[in-house]
Amino acid sequence: MLKRRNKKTPTVYAFIDSQNLNLGVQKVGWKMDWRAFRAYLKDQFNVSKAYMFIGYMPENEPLYEHMHELGYLIALKRTVDLSAGDKEREGEEHKPTVKGNIDADLVLYAMKELGNYDKAIIVSGDGDFVSLIEYLADQNKLLHIMTPNWQYSSLLKPWEHYIIRIDQLRNELAYKDRPRKQHKRH
Repeated sequence: MLKRRNKKTPTVYAFIDSQNLNLGVQKVGWKMDWRAFRAYLKDQFNVSKAYMFIGYMPENEPLYEHMHELGYLIALKRTVDLSAGDKEREGEEHKPTVKGNIDADLVLYAMKELGNYDKAIIVSGDGDFVSLIEYLADQNKLLHIMTPNWQYSSLLKPWEHYIIRIDQLRNELAYKDRPRKQHKRH
């Protein structure tokens, strides 16, 4: 009697450039439902770990906690206030420009974790990840590149067959305001 070998389900990790994803879907007119996105990654691709790379701002602590509760592994990057040297113009509203460049961190995590996953999904349309994408593809470890919309870097064109455009998943992944339940008063 022949024994059937069970095919092992591949271990899949996602590495998410949160700023690129968030701004990319907002640019085409909608907001991401982060709970739905995490469920989509798990249901469609069996993503066991979804690393979310995001710039740290103290006032966003509740957001980071919420994202963690939704199943994301939050990798925070220190931010720099680029407007700190600017002189405010009298009478003008001034909003600080904050930058938290996560690119190096995302690449570092993807490489540090390389032995722990079989396939990776890179969630970004940023051409800065080309070297990582090329390496993962060469190692047969790249499952997909998920771009926020059609306006992704032309540097990703050689890997177009890996690309999934998130804007085409709007019906599944868009945040919809849900009316809150009214509590009856006695």
